[in-house]
Amino acid sequence: MNGSAPMDVVVIGAGPAGLLAALRAGDLGARIALVTRDAFGGMAAHDGPVPVRTLAQAARLLRDARQLGRYGIAVTEPVLDYERLLKRVREVAGDVRTHAALREQIAAARVTVHEHVGAARFVDPHTLETQRGLRFRAEKFILCTGGVSRRLPIPGFELTKTHSDAWSLTTVPPSMVVVGSGATGVQVASVFAAFGTQVQLFEAGARILPTEDEDVSAAVAESFRQAGIVVREAFGTIERFETTPGGVRMVFSRDGVRDSAEAALVVVAVGWRADTSALNLAAAGVETDSRGFVRVDAQLRTSVPHIFAAGDVTGRRMLVPQALQDGFVAGSNAARAPMISVTDEVCPIGSFTDPEYAQAGLTEAKARQAHDVVVAVVRFDSTTRTLIDGRTTGFCKLIVDRATRKLLGCHVVGERAVDLVQTAAIAIAAGMRVEELARVPLSFPTYTGVLGRAAAIAARQLQVDVDRARLAELL
Repeated sequence: MNGSAPMDVVVIGAGPAGLLAALRAGDLGARIALVTRDAFGGMAAHDGPVPVRTLAQAARLLRDARQLGRYGIAVTEPVLDYERLLKRVREVAGDVRTHAALREQIAAARVTVHEHVGAARFVDPHTLETQRGLRFRAEKFILCTGGVSRRLPIPGFELTKTHSDAWSLTTVPPSMVVVGSGATGVQVASVFAAFGTQVQLFEAGARILPTEDEDVSAAVAESFRQAGIVVREAFGTIERFETTPGGVRMVFSRDGVRDSAEAALVVVAVGWRADTSALNLAAAGVETDSRGFVRVDAQLRTSVPHIFAAGDVTGRRMLVPQALQDGFVAGSNAARAPMISVTDEVCPIGSFTDPEYAQAGLTEAKARQAHDVVVAVVRFDSTTRTLIDGRTTGFCKLIVDRATRKLLGCHVVGERAVDLVQTAAIAIAAGMRVEELARVPLSFPTYTGVLGRAAAIAARQLQVDVDRARLAELL
């Protein structure tokens, strides 16, 4: 753009948030430049859900192949060719970039795309320049640069790897220590355990998956242990990492007692920070919070009114669906449409571990803080489809407000948990009462039908309570 007319909006970053922001602003008639340091698609296509889910699919196929004998199908023991798997991962990522990453829509909206421009930085509040020498002037900007793994100030930390390094390994390591048991850490642990790696999963807190419902954490931890993963919760404090002949040793202590764990590879997944170090935000006057994320209001405006931010860089909900929502809001507002705000009322979350887990709405503990609730649980070892498929690990938990009968939360562990919970999220967002969900004739036998059964149990319990109260009044 050197010397050319100023753009209406420049979007920095071409991940989910940036793509939707550019598309939305372009649809509204703004002149848009989409600038990305690397390739079109961002972390989601290259280092996030797409490659992770592809690896998880390989793990699922291995697991399914080992069950074929139960159904009378004779096969030899499956053998993983990791090099061929990585080739498939690259193929899938390429297909997504070509066919599923909004490229055609972006072109139709007349968005000018600049890929592989290197790091971008602000020169002043209305001027941006890139490492490759491009210079942009614009009326508005939208920051969608995403995040990077958080690093720890611990001696020897340079010996550790991030989840990104784990996904790009050329061979399956014989052993692995995973530090951190949020969504990223448990996915790394689950996938490589399925590939034959001896995995140790360490969590400093009292339980793995600390943001999930407590029953979900307990069920996933138990399943991991049964699969041979060593799960160490409340393990203490890491003192240092050091090299060993076979890899890396992590030295840690708890209550004055020192211990250690060794593996060929140590992967640290202890959080995410905003990827803003190269942006020179000070030149634009954009403020960040105490964690380094860009401060935004409900309309995703930063401290500088003409600069917006969307997605992981804001530190709000660091997930693809929420990044897409952010992008739509920021793109709308930057293009001078009537101002709209972001909402976080329902946020379905799930992970492609083995077993899968997912949630929508409130956890049981959160719900009980403000509501009188009814909780219905259906175990996967008692439903038709799970018995047919031999996938009997897990449960579906439904949380309902006793007074309004509306759904407050849904938590699932087990086969197809991520897909199942999407239906619950729709019901919660629609404000459905539990008896309304129970009356939907869901197909049989299906995994989604488990949700219908849980709804029927909760509705029945509520009706029994009403009938008993009426009877007591009569007596």
